[in-house]
Amino acid sequence: MKHNQTLLAPSILSADFTRLREAVEIAEHAGADWLHCDVMDGRFVPNITFGPFIVKAVAACTDMTIDTHLMISDPDRYIPDFIEAGSHQVTVHQEACPHLHRSVQLIKSMGAKAGVSINPGTPVSTLESIMGDLDLVLLMSVNPGFGGQKFIPASVGKIRQLHEMRNALNPDMVIAVDGGVTTENAEELVQAGADALIAGTAFFKADDPAEAARKIKQASR
Repeated sequence: MKHNQTLLAPSILSADFTRLREAVEIAEHAGADWLHCDVMDGRFVPNITFGPFIVKAVAACTDMTIDTHLMISDPDRYIPDFIEAGSHQVTVHQEACPHLHRSVQLIKSMGAKAGVSINPGTPVSTLESIMGDLDLVLLMSVNPGFGGQKFIPASVGKIRQLHEMRNALNPDMVIAVDGGVTTENAEELVQAGADALIAGTAFFKADDPAEAARKIKQASR
């Protein structure tokens, strides 16, 4: 899948939660395409963030695509809650789903787009059997759990691999990259095959978020 412009998904985890509506408006006015909601449970990853009520609050503030990333154990139990809260697309972790196909079909059965994420240590090849069913793959370029981490350079090779698999198995699938994305490395990631870039610190902590958004969205193949 080729986009004229790179899709930008600011992660609200890096926003000021005392001014959540304002953060959403900043993302909207900067030309963001999705709002990325990082859900962590303290079990699958070593951090706890928020549940469906925050997703519902974010969805109430905007018409943007709500992109929810479930970094949680037993995601099937909570998928309906997050879709009912307003998520347009839900991504689960390959490593957290013993019955990945079932999880993907559950998301789709509720009318949302289905994504699967893999950690830095998980080979891209593990997605081969499920790729035809996916709307997106979210490739983690840091170990999930905390914002503000440094990009893992080996991720670029994984993006290229995923891009080749996508071309062969599901050309319409979106490749998203999450972790350590900056205005400096955006071009390299997009040239490797990424369509959507998740930016937390690089967007919400920037002196000028709109300028950061412009630089990231201008990244081209």
